[in-house]
Formats: sequence, structure tokens, C-alpha cells
Amino acid sequence: TMTTTTTYVCAIDQGTTSTRCVVYATSTPREARSYVAIANHQLEHEQRYPAPGWCAHDANEIFENACAAMRAAMGAASVGAGDVACVGMTNQRETTVAWRRSDGTALCDAVVWLDTRTKDMCEEFVRDVCEGDAKKFAPVCGLPVSTYFSAMKMRWLLRHCEAVREARDAGDLCFGTIESWLVYKLTNGKSFITDVTNASRTMLMRLDTLQWDDEMCAAFDVPLEALPKIVSCAEEFGHIDASIDRLGGIAITGCIGDQQSATLGQRCDVGEAKNTYGTGCFMLLNTGSTIVPSKNGLLTTMAWQLGGMDKKPVYALEGSVAIAGAVVHWLRDNLGLITNASDIEELARGVKDAAGVSFVPAFSGLFAPRWRDDARGVIVGLTQYVNKGHIARAALDAIAFQSRDVLEAMRQDIAEATSHQLLTLKVDGGASANNLLMQIQSDVLGLTVIRPADVETTARGAAYAAAVGAGLMTEDDIFRDNKLSSTQDETIDFTPKTSHADRERDYARWNAAVERSYNLAESAPECGV
Repeated sequence: TMTTTTTYVCAIDQGTTSTRCVVYATSTPREARSYVAIANHQLEHEQRYPAPGWCAHDANEIFENACAAMRAAMGAASVGAGDVACVGMTNQRETTVAWRRSDGTALCDAVVWLDTRTKDMCEEFVRDVCEGDAKKFAPVCGLPVSTYFSAMKMRWLLRHCEAVREARDAGDLCFGTIESWLVYKLTNGKSFITDVTNASRTMLMRLDTLQWDDEMCAAFDVPLEALPKIVSCAEEFGHIDASIDRLGGIAITGCIGDQQSATLGQRCDVGEAKNTYGTGCFMLLNTGSTIVPSKNGLLTTMAWQLGGMDKKPVYALEGSVAIAGAVVHWLRDNLGLITNASDIEELARGVKDAAGVSFVPAFSGLFAPRWRDDARGVIVGLTQYVNKGHIARAALDAIAFQSRDVLEAMRQDIAEATSHQLLTLKVDGGASANNLLMQIQSDVLGLTVIRPADVETTARGAAYAAAVGAGLMTEDDIFRDNKLSSTQDETIDFTPKTSHADRERDYARWNAAVERSYNLAESAPECGV
């Protein structure tokens, strides 16, 4: 008689607002669809807003939460450290931590990806270093100069945080993104690494060689010796240290940035795109081995590299929307229009459309494809007829329209560089559970929108990466049969129900509203920090 053995793989999904651990079980680890989430645990962490436009996290709290979430999820799954084959890590990208190499002490709060404290520094850098061209370094790193990427956050910390400067002067400084910090802490300082996807978001890595670029480091005043070693997304990075309660000995074999991880979890092959609806919206298109430069305001970035630095790198185009699900939280927390985020769907369903209202949630400027950090939020087209249902509907419309802006840019870029055509959009993330939003998205795009049964694709991608890194499966295994629906139940397809004329009219109205959001940042009152 054959006995089936169960293999357990953990994924840590360290996000902007919370840290989650998911335990997957499979009896056929080479089959991507056989990985079933059997337990998960999620812990929120504090959002610190020390000044307008600033956002910070306590790096220690994030590390403690990662350990606690892992213990709780493993407990719920009734598995111990000895039962877990490996753990994969996926994380909010760009968020930057500085710590002491000698003892692993965080030197200051982590500066979060959406933090805009470096705005003035960016403007000065574009003027003085880039001769006015924010895209000067895009051919090297794929990215424009922006508050978003880690290098400018590192530069800011070196200028404004004395403890960081002291560590640099003592040769004791580590700079890293969240996965770097977590692996360092979990291995008790034995592994100081970053994977290619996270490294590709710093502005300091060359996309062609996948190595730190001396010239870029010099331009940003970031000491090369403070940076981690760049590794692939799937290989053995070390083992969790014995000093860590109930987790000691587990192999860490996957590291991948959250949006890349969701793309992998969705099993998006070359020419396929996914959109993740979280705090922000992130759309990634797998461009295979082609580095596609964007002429339409997108980022050229890594998709992944699985199984070691000698394996083929896979590239992507990415467009990010700063405020997506966050607009729903704003309606809940700041205006009190709803009690739970999930109430937005019912409220918005109470009206047939937004009654001419457009809501551009440019709370901290606009990301791709416009890159206007002078934009601020506007709600336009108000009449006495408008009620809170229309505002709710306009907020959902905004998420869909911002995603269309990105998709249009992608279509243009790939038409110039490849033979691929975008025919469908795969979706995931918290807000993808909103059926009304997904229908609006399909209507706005004129494309079929496909939602998998398991929308926690970010954790799933980290589990796949870890499985490849541990030798349980191969990259080819992940994409085999990816046209079939997932194990757990059928995927859901949303198809367009509006006419082409209506779609274009609504999109034109959105574009007109976006124009009205520009040049508003200057009038905001200055706040003392």
C-alpha cells in the first residue's frame, strides 16, 4: 500500500498594514494546484504618521509579528518546526530599514514605501544630479527618481538620522528592505541577503547584470558595504535560528516582493497580467526575458528569478496606483460613511451610477502613469442630488479608472516591444472580493476579469518560491496547466456589460477630473515636524 505523505510549506506575507502567515499542505508538491491553505494567522501593526506625508513602521514590531503569526498559524495547522519543509517570505517592497550589523538593532523606524518625506530631496536630486530628467537612470535600473524607491529613503536616513550615520562611520550599518531585515533577524545575523525583486525596487541594482551599480550607489551616497548580497528568489538563504521559540531549524528558501509574488501565485506566464487590489493597486505584466523600457510612465522591474543566480531572470512591466483600497478606509475612518470596509459594496449598489461625480483620490500625488506628486484628492461634479451612495460608487469607479490608466500604458509599451496582446486581467487582493468593483473594472476596461478561488495569491507565490528553493518543485511545474482553474473551486469571470461608447465617455470624464487634481500640493499649509 502506498502512503501519501503530506508536505507543509509556510509563507510569511509581510504587508503594509499587517503580517500574515499561511500554512500550505500538499501531497503532490510538483503540482501547483495541489497546494491548499490549511491555516493562517494575521496580525496588524501600528501605522505611524509623524508628519503629513510621512509613514513609518516599527521594524521590531514587524519581526515579532512575523514570528508570532508563524507560531499561531503552525499551531492552528497542528504542525511543528520539524514538520515544515520550508518557509517563503514576501513583503511590502521599497520600505526601508536601517540596523546595526553587530547586534541587529534597528536604528530608526522603517520608512514606508508610500512615505513622501523625501519629496524635496527628490526634486533637488533631479535638478542637480539628473540635469532635470527624472528618468535619467531608468536605462540602468528601470525606475524614475521618486519618493517611492528605497535609495532616496536611505539617502534621507543618512542625512537626518544620527544613529544611521554613526553606524555607517563605524562600518556597522546594514540597509535593507523588509525581507532582508526579516531574514537577518530570523537567522540571527547569519544571512544578510536581498532577492532580485526587492533589489530591483531600490534604484541601485542594474537590471541587466542583477548586481548593485557603483555609480548609482555613489549618486545616492549609499555605501555599497551597507547593502545585502543579491540572491535569486528561490534558493536556500539559511535556517531560522534555534534561539527563536518553536521555529528553530526551518529552512528559509523563498524571498520575493509582494507584487511579484502575487504574479507568481496567479501563475501569470509571459504576456499575462494581474492586478492586485490592496492599499494601492499594482498591475504587473510578465514580459519574459525581455527588459521592456516604458515610454508611458510604467516601471521596468523584475518578475522573478527562481532557483539560483544562474537561472534565467524574468522581467515585468509594472504600474502602481497609490490609493485603491485605502480610499475605502478613508471613507470609513475619516468621513464615517461606512462602518466596515465591506459595507462599501452595498452602499454603492444603492445607486445606478455616480450621478456625474468623479473622485480622484490623489491623497499623496498620483503614481503611474502620470507621476504627479503635486496632485491632491478632488471630488468633482457635485450637485444637491448627490448622496453618500454616489460618493461610494465614485470611489469604486476611481479604483477601476486608475487601473485602466495603467493598463492603457501597458498596452502601448508592449505593442512597441513585443508581439503580446492583453486579452484578460487576473485579479486578487482584498478589494477583489467586491463583486461590484470587479464588474465595474470589467466594464471600464472592456476586458474579461478573472478572479481565482484563492485570492491570497501573494502568500501562494511565496510558497511556490520556497518550494522551488527547497527542491520540491521547479519553475516549469508552477506554470504547467496554468490555463485550468484552481483546485479549490472554479475561478469567477466578470465580462463587460457596457457599450463601447459609454465606456469611452466615462473614461473621458475621469481624465478631465484628473486634470483638476494637479498643482494642489503647493497650497497645503506647511507643518512643523
